[in-house]
Amino acid sequence: MGKRVRLTNDTLNSYGYRVLTSGVDVSQYERNPLLLYMHERGKVIGYMKDIRVEDGEITGEPCFDEATELSRQCKKQWEFGSLRMVSIGFDVLETSKEAEHLVEGQTRPTVTKSRIYEVSVVDIGANDDAIVLRKDGTQITLGDGSDCPLPLLNNNSNNNQPQMELKQIALTLGLPETADEATVNAKLAELKSSKDEVEKMRKENDDLKLAQITAAVDAAVAAKKINADQKDHFIGLGKKVGIEDLNTTLAAMTPAVKLSGTLSTDPAPTSAPAKSPWEECMDEIRANCNK
Repeated sequence: MGKRVRLTNDTLNSYGYRVLTSGVDVSQYERNPLLLYMHERGKVIGYMKDIRVEDGEITGEPCFDEATELSRQCKKQWEFGSLRMVSIGFDVLETSKEAEHLVEGQTRPTVTKSRIYEVSVVDIGANDDAIVLRKDGTQITLGDGSDCPLPLLNNNSNNNQPQMELKQIALTLGLPETADEATVNAKLAELKSSKDEVEKMRKENDDLKLAQITAAVDAAVAAKKINADQKDHFIGLGKKVGIEDLNTTLAAMTPAVKLSGTLSTDPAPTSAPAKSPWEECMDEIRANCNK
């Protein structure tokens, strides 16, 4: 009996995502279970037999056809133990960002549904370094420096915050990059408390200013400098220009005076009509005669 090997399991890979074993479709591959060398088309060295999906992992047994020198070499190295790992090629069918599918340190969505399309013997394998996936026609090969088409998670609703992101948040908050999650959360709570206190003081200051403006406008109404129906207008003006400019404006205004107050109701004093020179001369003659 040959050596059984694990093809894949649910663990997190070096790109920050994982492939759920429960969602892997092996039916198509079982109809043509070719075994390749290092994921290279045209380098068929045998096939996989007795493929099993159980206990959260997929296992199988490689069989070498020895039809080529490469196959014979791989078989000898497999039996000797210098080659001992395989890697699976997946087609990505569905992914999920839901918290139930994420684990600590995960930075990309979980592949919840996939399809095996090939298995290869590899020199460096395991599902954190040598899995090959295809998504929307783009191949993903872990461990060779290629780009990953699966998007980064933009979701901090779960408690599994990636360490790199935690470091960046810590530095932004002025903390050491080694600060743990508890220290970061404490700093965030402190900043929130300070923000709430500033907002409370701002509101109290606004209320005080409004009270001063309203009192100044009420005094102007009482002094008949403005009409009562102008009160809202001058309160709005006070909010724009401030209490000092409002007081300056109101102080320059003259109280309204009723027209009737400017007219005198007392009768005008009567005066005798002026006498002519002749009448004055006659008055003088009469006065001399009476002496």
